[in-house]
Amino acid sequence: MATVQWYSRVRNYEAELQVCRLESVPVEFGDYHPLKPITVTESKSRRGGRKGSTSSSSSSSSSAAPDPLSSMLDGTDPLSLFAAASASEAPALSHAAGSGELGRKRKEKEEEGAVGLDFEPWSAKRGEILARFTTTEKLSINLFMGSDKGKAPSPGSAVSEKVRTRLEELDDLEEGSQREMLNLSQQDYVNRIEELNQSLKEAWASDQKVKALKIVIQCSKLLSDTAVIQFYPSKFVLITDILDTLGRLVYERIWSMCSDSRLLPDSFSVDDVNDTAKETCLNWFFKIASIRELIPRLYVEAAILKCNRFLSKTGIQETLPRLTAMIRGIGDPLVGVYARAYLCRVGMEVAPQLKDSLNKNFFDLLGSFRQIHGDSVQNQLVLQRVEVPVYLTLYSPAINWTLQCVSYRAPEALLTEMMERCKQIGNNALLLNSVMWAFRAEFVATRATDFISMIKDCDEAGFPKHLLFGSLGRSLACADPPESERLPILNEAWRVITKVRSPQDYISCAEIWVEFTCRHFTKREVNTVLSDIIKHMTPDRAFEDAYPQLQSVIRKVLTYFHDFSMLFSMERFLPFLDMFQKDSVRVEVCRSIMEVFIKYARPFILNALLHVCKTMHDSVNALTLDDEKRSLALLINGFIRMVSFGRDFEQQLSFCVEARATFCNLEPVMVQLIHTVNQLAMETRRVMRGSHSRKTAAFVRACAAYSFITIPSLSSIFSRLNLYLLSGQVALANQCLSQADAFLKAAVSILAEVPRSISVEGKLRSSEGFLLDFVNNFLSTLLVVPDHPEQGVLYLVRGLLNMVQDYTWEESSDAKVRVYVSALPLLSAMSQETYLYSIAKVDSNETLYGGDPKFLAEINKLCETLIGQVLDHLKTLGTNEGVRRQGSLAFSLFGCLLAHGDLRNNRLNQLSVNLWNLSHKHGYCDTRTSVRTLEYIKHQGQQPNMSHFSDMVQRLSLQSRA
Repeated sequence: MATVQWYSRVRNYEAELQVCRLESVPVEFGDYHPLKPITVTESKSRRGGRKGSTSSSSSSSSSAAPDPLSSMLDGTDPLSLFAAASASEAPALSHAAGSGELGRKRKEKEEEGAVGLDFEPWSAKRGEILARFTTTEKLSINLFMGSDKGKAPSPGSAVSEKVRTRLEELDDLEEGSQREMLNLSQQDYVNRIEELNQSLKEAWASDQKVKALKIVIQCSKLLSDTAVIQFYPSKFVLITDILDTLGRLVYERIWSMCSDSRLLPDSFSVDDVNDTAKETCLNWFFKIASIRELIPRLYVEAAILKCNRFLSKTGIQETLPRLTAMIRGIGDPLVGVYARAYLCRVGMEVAPQLKDSLNKNFFDLLGSFRQIHGDSVQNQLVLQRVEVPVYLTLYSPAINWTLQCVSYRAPEALLTEMMERCKQIGNNALLLNSVMWAFRAEFVATRATDFISMIKDCDEAGFPKHLLFGSLGRSLACADPPESERLPILNEAWRVITKVRSPQDYISCAEIWVEFTCRHFTKREVNTVLSDIIKHMTPDRAFEDAYPQLQSVIRKVLTYFHDFSMLFSMERFLPFLDMFQKDSVRVEVCRSIMEVFIKYARPFILNALLHVCKTMHDSVNALTLDDEKRSLALLINGFIRMVSFGRDFEQQLSFCVEARATFCNLEPVMVQLIHTVNQLAMETRRVMRGSHSRKTAAFVRACAAYSFITIPSLSSIFSRLNLYLLSGQVALANQCLSQADAFLKAAVSILAEVPRSISVEGKLRSSEGFLLDFVNNFLSTLLVVPDHPEQGVLYLVRGLLNMVQDYTWEESSDAKVRVYVSALPLLSAMSQETYLYSIAKVDSNETLYGGDPKFLAEINKLCETLIGQVLDHLKTLGTNEGVRRQGSLAFSLFGCLLAHGDLRNNRLNQLSVNLWNLSHKHGYCDTRTSVRTLEYIKHQGQQPNMSHFSDMVQRLSLQSRA
């Protein structure tokens, strides 16, 4: 082993700190400040300047440097620049729609009743309808099997010939070239409709427009089929998707033909449309007019209704009443009501300001209700074995949508008239239900008593009253009725709800009214409601089929009751929680409770929440995913952090002891508990300082014992290491020296257990970096740890270095010697008369040894041993594969000697020069770092009594790799 004599540099930490502090300069009020806004004045002289011009593009009101964003964009912000560029590229558009013009048009559009964000779109209802209206019956579909006449005609064909050919192809479709596909399941039916939608797009893309139209006509015909009546609303959704696709394709094609030079803006007028586009548009309407059957002709024309804009300013306004009148010819009331819903849907998209047609559709719909009770419909229901209440629910999506369109931003007078017209029909619960669904919640809430009277007059057999009260409850959850009416409304509603026999029907309605109860009443009324729910859902374990609704009840209660002392004082709250007996659902409910608790942190009932957290903890087993464990631990840790017993520290520690036994399967929770106890120890010392010192010391020792017992139960080696170190630091800060000593020795003793690799976020990574970080942290702590009187000088430092020596490092690793290099600054700091930092009321080695020569000799001897180990390792790195590592390690040791060694010693000075030259021998050192290091040495050489630096810098040279 190479030998070298070590001498630590004498440090004056206070003087060094003063040198390193930045110089403070007084700033006048008007001077530049980084947060002060910069005023930029645009200069137009640069607009036409040549490249390289030095003319300034902006000037500032102060002497500060110009704003980089402003300078990059010549004083113009990015949005303004983009707008200017857009204006220069499209002068016609910008001229036609100036800022004032846009504002005026936007105001006019709003006044016309344009659809806004407050209108729920059809897309939001589509998925719900498909999920709600399903069937297990077999379905059928008509497939087009005609010849391939839909291909594009040759370019030389006359226009009249093209038209005649296409009309013949449409006739071919309607004259029997079809085949019925039978015995389809619901999923097969949906797949086939999706295939037809895709075929439509492919036909259109290949310029087979007639074939595309044939597909749409074929699909539209299916809307006249009510063979499997329960599936009709879903069929309507699927087929109108295809109609929407056609409408979009036709409109985009004609719009693209309107001008040769540029596309038209959305606000175009008929005068902007050229003759070619008008002729093409007219041809489409002629094709549709040739469709013989009413339903496909009606639906397809409605699908391309927007195209009337290309032909006439009043085309849409004239077409809507005609299509509305055509629907009167549909005999089946269910088919008719959905046809009206589609027409209203298209009307709201293309001309929402035309309210008269929407209103006419609704009033015509009212007139057709007598058909529902006619013999034709009743015979059909008997044939398909469908009950009247089930049949009536099929109307709900169409009527709800129609009413939504009609009532959107409608005046109070119109809504009142519509409500009165519904009354005149008499005993029509279906209409009443749709009115409550579609009308503004405020309108319904202010007339809640009137609606309850109408509900009472309805016949229970046709449409269950609990459904009506459910619809009323949804409105009252969004708007408040008059305060004087709230209790009578709740009593009337619950009088009906509590009589519902079916548990599923009962909970579906009760879950809605829970929000009204929580919103307007106290815990007494809520407790009564919960008691009634328990009464209905407990027999025959009916709650097992209603977990989603019961979870919704809990969420609503938690939304309005954040005071957990009040919540858990409800007599029926915990019995309500007992109904969640399925593990996954119970954990989810507990999770909801803890999220609210953590969010609001109100006073709480500790035992109840411990029970909730224990439920989540007990759901963990060997199959639980790590992500789920982390999620549960996060919630439980949030609860633990919120628990506070004020200055009753013993009670707080008792809670942590109980929590340790309760949550032993979640390691992150155990880690949190140890952190909590360490914080408790520090808080105790802070609060009780100067009083009851003996009692305080005993309590701190109890906290240390808690951590010392708990840490070994952790599986993560680095969690144990870090917590041993942290607990030792806490004990040291509280003058519990024997406990601190035990923690630090325990940390040293388990270093050998650190594996070569650990799992980090599911991936194996080398543990070397984590271990080096821990050791460096440990070394910084050892500066203030006094030696044990019975263990010898520097026993913890020696113990740590011995463990590092014996640890099995990777073969190609320099980690061990890097630890040795890191230990040198610690040993140098230990040799100073005054330590860099200390702990109050703890005598470190500086006080115990007082600069004793024997102590300093031990430090120097240990430093020499470590340097010798590093130098021996450097010799082994002389091969081609190790020269880069050799240079890096040599430079690290050079920096350590420069900062902490006394380089007035010639041998140490020469060693430093040799290390510098070795680190630069192969040119792998960072040149910038080397230059800055040389500048530092030169600067130090200019200080008093630092001439040895000046001599040394002459022997240091920079070399580059060949």
